[in-house]
Amino acid sequence: MQVEVRGLTKLYNLDRGLRPTSFVVRQGELIAVVGHNGAGKSTLMKMLANWILPDNGEAMIDGILLKNRTAVVGKVGFVPEVPNLFDFFSVEYNLKLFAYLFRMPFSRVDEVLSEFNLRPFRKNKIQTLSKGLKQRVNIGRALLANPSVLLFDEPTSGLDFEMTKELYRLLKNIHAAGKTIFFTSHRPEEIKTLATRILVLHEGSIIFDGSPKEYFQSQVHENLYAL
Repeated sequence: MQVEVRGLTKLYNLDRGLRPTSFVVRQGELIAVVGHNGAGKSTLMKMLANWILPDNGEAMIDGILLKNRTAVVGKVGFVPEVPNLFDFFSVEYNLKLFAYLFRMPFSRVDEVLSEFNLRPFRKNKIQTLSKGLKQRVNIGRALLANPSVLLFDEPTSGLDFEMTKELYRLLKNIHAAGKTIFFTSHRPEEIKTLATRILVLHEGSIIFDGSPKEYFQSQVHENLYAL
């Protein structure tokens, strides 16, 4: 298994966050993490990304414990809902900065600029870009170290129809390249379009784990937002 989660737990004020959670993931799965606000989706993603530490439990990627931050840093790429970029610096400078932090050669920045059609914007400051372009830079940043697992928190939030279609295309291309992907979403059409597996969280616990077909035929889907 590429990803192993064992009893991962993070609680805030004893009632919000993620309750003891366990699951395994094979390489190449594209997993939608679904649930209402406060269900624990972002908490799970941030723990897998090493942005926050669990209260209990552990997770492994490619056999390496996430708490071994130095060894796992290049294994996981995280694309948060709000891009973690430096607004007053250019696209190219942002990518070079993160390449340095990831210990990647600057030639990798040139590859990402080309791969994500960012060359025309390489000298533009992040603050001047549209939401869609910022998201494109954010995804390129996450892919600099060529991670085997990618995490997207609400990747289409605030994007218009055309930008959403472009993001779907990018995600499908990344998945076709053999990457394992997690993404959080509230949108049924997004889940149908992208996911090969669905995890549903409710009040910090997994209440469903199965295929999109099983999910959309289940009572969980029908009742999710009535819970």
